[in-house]
Amino acid sequence: MNAWDGAVRLKGLQRFGIAITVLNVLGHTVLGFEQSWAQPLVSLATTYSLELLLEWAEARAAGRAPRYLGGLRNLVNFLLPAHISGLAVAMLLYANDRLWPVAFAAAVAIGSKALLRVTVEGHARHFMNPSNFGITVTLLAFPWVGIAPPYHFTENLSGAGDWVLPAIIVCTGSFVNFRFTRRLPLIAGWVGGFILQAAVRSWLQGSLMPAALAPMSGVAFVLYTFYMVTDPATTPRGRWAQVAFGASVAAAYGLLVTRHVVFDLFFSLSLVCVGRGTGLYLLEWLSQRERRAVTVAAAGTPPP
Repeated sequence: MNAWDGAVRLKGLQRFGIAITVLNVLGHTVLGFEQSWAQPLVSLATTYSLELLLEWAEARAAGRAPRYLGGLRNLVNFLLPAHISGLAVAMLLYANDRLWPVAFAAAVAIGSKALLRVTVEGHARHFMNPSNFGITVTLLAFPWVGIAPPYHFTENLSGAGDWVLPAIIVCTGSFVNFRFTRRLPLIAGWVGGFILQAAVRSWLQGSLMPAALAPMSGVAFVLYTFYMVTDPATTPRGRWAQVAFGASVAAAYGLLVTRHVVFDLFFSLSLVCVGRGTGLYLLEWLSQRERRAVTVAAAGTPPP
């Protein structure tokens, strides 16, 4: 069984959900988030309703009961992924005072889970990081939509507060990724790869190393490292596969930076997820082809 299944998955989602909820509440009341309260509420309404609708449709087609039935506790647990995606989209996108781009991103995030699937270990699973994919598609579709300014995570903090908040995120993120998602190797691959690509760009282009490493000093980078790139549902399970995945995201980031592409963090993760999904599709196709060949060969074998 996959390590991110059953009780471990539920406990991990609960802690992810609590962490991002607390961050959003503090962000809008204390830290200095520049979006309105309406945007996370609209995003959550979109993710909740679409998640429930798609589950109802899938359950009806499969002739089974929807997974959200069974009481309030079961409903809340079912909506945890939608809750996390909705708050992530609303927190990271900046569409000025408009609400519909945020709703669009939230809808793409949830829709991708139902539409972009591949068979992994006998189960159909989505391979695109939902919130990251929703953000990516929105940025590409509407060039006037941007990312929330990194400074707004600590806009109203000063002195020790500038260090306390990132330290809390690092500690809680490390605990969740060690105890539940088991994605510390991926974090190591991503951070190590980021430092390596900064060194390579500095060597090849003559840029200053501190400038290439500057993104690592922001809260946005810390959040991305511990709560975005480590999504256990859309990343490999094996230790070295995780390292390769994280390093690939860093390499894609470095290539995009050299091409002067903006929003590199989000685009690089989407590119690597597409590459991984394509590889999984290819493996599934080859496996099905091999099984058909064996079946045909067995059917054509004369009886003894």
